[in-house]
Amino acid sequence: MGVVLLEIIEISEQDMARKNRSKIDFAEQFKRKTKKYAINIIKFSRKLPRNREAGIIANQLLRSVTSVASNYRAACRARSTKAFYAKLCIVVEEADETVFWLEIIRDAKINQSKYLRTLLDEGTEILAVMATSRKTVGKNL
Repeated sequence: MGVVLLEIIEISEQDMARKNRSKIDFAEQFKRKTKKYAINIIKFSRKLPRNREAGIIANQLLRSVTSVASNYRAACRARSTKAFYAKLCIVVEEADETVFWLEIIRDAKINQSKYLRTLLDEGTEILAVMATSRKTVGKNL
């Protein structure tokens, strides 16, 4: 009986270790993804027209997208579940704002390139993943 219990405990510990590695791997991949997304939008913003409207929108876009990346990175270093949740809330808000500014660029016909559609799709995906994560973490508070 004792050997069986030890085996069950070992299997349980292995499962937990595997799940923790999986979470860490996801977090590292998502940190890279949000950083790359911010860099891609920085490059995209350089191609926007040089007029007052585009400049104002580009500034807002750059602030929101860099906030997504930096706050997700900070969330990964949170010291508590509450701190993690608080940072995730910021990430969701900023990701939504990023998508908003990209939609403004499209709808105002400032830029309607295929690349803009790609950035919008990626932003929507990041927003969906972060909103789902926030909801999951919120349930466990």
